[in-house]
Amino acid sequence: MSLSSLATDPLMTDDARNAPRGTYQVRTFGCQMNVHDSERLTGMLEESGYAAAPAGADARRGEVDVIVFNTCAVRENADKKLYGTLGSLRPAKEANPGMQIAVGGCLAQKDRAEIVERAPWVDVVFGTHNIGSLPVLLDRARHNAEAQVEILESLEVFPSTLPTRRESAYAAWVSISVGCNNTCTFCIVPSLRGKEKDRRPGEILAEVRDVVDSGALEVTLLGQNVNSYGVEFGDRGAFAKLLRACGEIEGLERVRFTSPHPAMFTDDVIDAMAETQNVMPQLHMPLQSGSDDVLRRMKRSYRSRKFLGILERVRERIPEAAITTDIIVGFPGETEDDFQRTLDVVEASRFSSAFTFQYSIRPGTPAATMDDQIPKEIVQERYERLTALQDRITFEENTRLEGSVVEVLVAEGEGEREHATHRLSGRSRDHRLVHLALPPGLPAADRPRPGDLVTATVTRAAPYYLIADSALGAMDGSLAPEQFSVRRTRSGDAWEAGVSGTDGGSSCGTGGAAAPPGPVTLGMPSLRRP
Repeated sequence: MSLSSLATDPLMTDDARNAPRGTYQVRTFGCQMNVHDSERLTGMLEESGYAAAPAGADARRGEVDVIVFNTCAVRENADKKLYGTLGSLRPAKEANPGMQIAVGGCLAQKDRAEIVERAPWVDVVFGTHNIGSLPVLLDRARHNAEAQVEILESLEVFPSTLPTRRESAYAAWVSISVGCNNTCTFCIVPSLRGKEKDRRPGEILAEVRDVVDSGALEVTLLGQNVNSYGVEFGDRGAFAKLLRACGEIEGLERVRFTSPHPAMFTDDVIDAMAETQNVMPQLHMPLQSGSDDVLRRMKRSYRSRKFLGILERVRERIPEAAITTDIIVGFPGETEDDFQRTLDVVEASRFSSAFTFQYSIRPGTPAATMDDQIPKEIVQERYERLTALQDRITFEENTRLEGSVVEVLVAEGEGEREHATHRLSGRSRDHRLVHLALPPGLPAADRPRPGDLVTATVTRAAPYYLIADSALGAMDGSLAPEQFSVRRTRSGDAWEAGVSGTDGGSSCGTGGAAAPPGPVTLGMPSLRRP
C-alpha cells in the first residue's frame, strides 16, 4: 500500500475522504523508534481527517473514535500489558461498535493474527513495515465490517516520507535508518524491523533543516545502530560526516543521537562530537554486561576492555561528557563472577545514569532456549545490587556539578512536582534533568516557555536530577546572568503558537494525553525559500 493509496483507495468516496472522521488517540509503548513512529501515525490520521481527542478523553468510556496502540515486543510483560488494556476496552466497543481499535508496532509484527484471535473486537492489526497503511485499513475494516490484518515482511515506505505530527515543537526525532543487522541473542528487534535500511545524507539533512525551520532547536538522530549508518551505500565514515554537517545548520543548537554500538564506535565519531559545536556532550553507550563470557553469549562483538577504552577516549576529547548505558542482569549462564565483572565495569565507567533491566525470555530469540536460565530470585538480588551501585555513582557525579553553570532547555512534562515546588524543569546540554527556580515575583509574561533556554547555577545535587535554585539567591533582587537569565527562542514561540492554536493543528499524545503540537508536515521536507 503506497502513500498515494491514502487518497485513491476505491473503497473511499469523495465525501468519505473529505468528511470529518472523528477523534483519535495514539498510545505508545516502547523505545524512541516507537515514539517516532507514533508521530507518523498521528500525522497520517490528521491528514486523513481525524482530530486528536481532547486531553483526558477515556476510550473506556467511549470518548474516542479511533484508538491506536503502537506496541513493543522487547519486554517480558509487553503482551500482558497490551492484552490487558485491550480487555479493558471490550465493554466500550460492545456499547459503541463504531469505535475502532488498531494495534501496530513490534508486538503486532510478532503476534499477527493472534491479536484478533485473542481480542476479536480489534479492528486493525498492522506491522512495523507498513505503518502508512493505517488510515486505509481503518476504512476497509469499517466498510467490510471485519478485522483487517496486514503484516509485511519488508519495508513498504521509508517512514520519514509519511505525514508527521511532531510530538514536540522544540525537539525533534529524525530517523537516519531503520532495522538492524546485528544478531544479539537477547534481541528480537532485527526479526521485527528487518535488515538495516539507510537514508541518504541529503534527505536527512533536508529534514533536519525543515524541523529547525519549524521551530525545533534540538534534534536527535535515531537508528537501531547509528554507527553502522552508511554501510549500505558504501561509506563507513558517513555518520561522522553527518554529525559535522549538522553543525553547519543555522538555528540548530543541540544534536544528539541514539543508539550506537560499541563494536562499531570509531574515533572519527568521537572527533566529530568534540569538534562540532552543537553536538551535545552526551553519549548513550550500551554495555549490556561487563563479563566477556556473557558478551560472547550475547553475540555482542566487543569486550569490556574495548568498551572502557571507548569511554576513555571520549572523555579525553570531551571531558564534560555525560555517558549513559543499558545493562541486562541475569542473562542465561551468568555466574556470580560474571555479575561481579559487570559491577567492576560500572564502577570504572562512572555512568551518569543507566537503564537497567532484568533479563526476561523473549520467544523467538536464541537466548530464550539457552541452558542455565537464572532463577528469578537471583536475578532480582543482583539487580538490586546493580541499581544501588549505579544510584550511588549517579549521585556522586551529580554532586560534582554543584556550583556549575548550566544552560537548560525548558521542557514540558519533565517535572512531576512542578506545581508543588514552583520549579520549571528541562535538560542541560549534557542531557541531565534539571529543576530550576524562578525569581520571586517574576511576571507571567516573562516566564520561560517550553523551548526557551534558561541559564542558572546548580545549587544542589539529588540522586536523579540537579536543582538550580540560584534565582532565589539575590538579596537585593538583582541577579547575575549565571544566577538566572532567559533566552527566548523560536522554539518557545512555536510552542506558544501550538498552545494558542495558531499553528493550525493539534497534537499527538503518546500516553493518551495531549501535548503542545508542531505542525503536520510531510516527512520529506518541503522546499526552502531562498
